[in-house]
Formats: sequence, structure tokens, C-alpha cells
Amino acid sequence: MKGETVSLDQLEEMGPIDYIVIEWPGRQPTGEAAPLIVDLVDRGIIRVLDIAFMVKGEDGSVAALDIGEIDGGSGGWSEFDGASSGLLGDEDIQEAAAALEPGTSAAVLVWENRWAAPVAVALRKSGGQLVASGRLPIQSILASLDAAEATN
Repeated sequence: MKGETVSLDQLEEMGPIDYIVIEWPGRQPTGEAAPLIVDLVDRGIIRVLDIAFMVKGEDGSVAALDIGEIDGGSGGWSEFDGASSGLLGDEDIQEAAAALEPGTSAAVLVWENRWAAPVAVALRKSGGQLVASGRLPIQSILASLDAAEATN
């Protein structure tokens, strides 16, 4: 999981890159999700490019958290210590922090969707380019289903 430099040739063969910002109440996320992410990496489904943790104080101040500080270093996140490709910069961290509520902690995770790489490469080679993308949060889908059920 250690950080690695990505060459131009490797970039040509990469799948789509996604990022997420996950917020937890309080200071420390648990490591419950870490083994699941490691499993996705081990199976070649994703490749973690960057991961960063932060805490936002009640006063709005933001501080980076070292992976070793999270859950006492025993929460499963230590597997990602050093995961950094350089794609995630300070400006990205500050932008993510702006979305956080005071008194929370968060992780920013950037990964390559390796499962989609062959399709992405074929589309690029044919002259295609991604012009829009999106994701529907499960909370929105559940709210829509609840609203539809209430009207029926």
C-alpha cells in the first residue's frame, strides 16, 4: 500500500480515478472498513493512490492526523501508511475540510478503479473522453424510495 510514483505510460493504462471524503463524529474513525479496502486492493479491483486523515475542531481549525494516531495505530488503517501518489495536495485537503462539520474527523481516499481500466483504455484509444460523471449517494436513493412509498 506504500506510495508509488506513477509513470506517464502507467497513466495511459489506468482506470477511472475516484475520491471520497468520509466524515465521522468525534475524533477517531474505527478501522472496520480498512480490511475491506485492503481486500479490494488484494483482488486487483482498486488501487489506493492517496489517503489522508484529518480532524476539524469545534472552533473550525483543521489538523492532519497521522495514520499511527488513528485508533491507537491498531485500527487497521496502518496498512495504508505511506500511501501517497502525490495527487492529493494541501489545497484538496483544505477543500475537503471545508465540507466537514466542526467536531468531526475525516478521511480522504483516492483510488483507481482497476476493474474498469480495460474499458477506459479502449475508450481513450478510440478518441473518447469523459465529459461528465456522477454518483448517487445511498442516503438520497433511500430517501427517494421512502418518499415514493409514502405516496403509494
